[in-house]
Amino acid sequence: MGMVAPTYYTADMVRALPDDGKRYEVVHGELLVTPAPRLPHQLVLQRLQLALGTYVERERVGLLLASPADLSWGPDILVQPDLFVADLEEARPLDWRRLQTLLLAVEILSPSSVRADRFTKRRLYQDRRVATYWVVDADARAIEVWTPPVTFPTVERKRVSWHPAGARKAFTLVVEELFRPV
Repeated sequence: MGMVAPTYYTADMVRALPDDGKRYEVVHGELLVTPAPRLPHQLVLQRLQLALGTYVERERVGLLLASPADLSWGPDILVQPDLFVADLEEARPLDWRRLQTLLLAVEILSPSSVRADRFTKRRLYQDRRVATYWVVDADARAIEVWTPPVTFPTVERKRVSWHPAGARKAFTLVVEELFRPV
């Protein structure tokens, strides 16, 4: 008789899973598993990372990081946003456990991640007071912008902006630039 998989996962259980190319996350005990991302996902991620990286370095408002990550806000939470900006002071010790404040979290939708990114993780990020959460939808060529208090996102199709506390200027990106052909 085979083993029955647990129905409630902890962050430590997820950390113990094999490194098999899949992304394993847990939100309030719910295991989220996604396969390696598709090429369009990676292209959008790279473009966004380059644009945000330049801005974050210039404005010195945080540390831009990409998945894989080990962000945990409790024993049954472990998430890996595609891209995120962590508080600079929390990031200085270079210890995942210290990263508790995200200024921006970004998830790029994949067919296997839509439910988790739009609902499970979005609610977690709002509960954890992540200042801004972007859901990048390449199929719709749009970015959903979520903040902690809102029930519905702002959907940006032309231009998306982000102005974190302490920045002199806002980050602004023409949305279509993310989705241009290779």
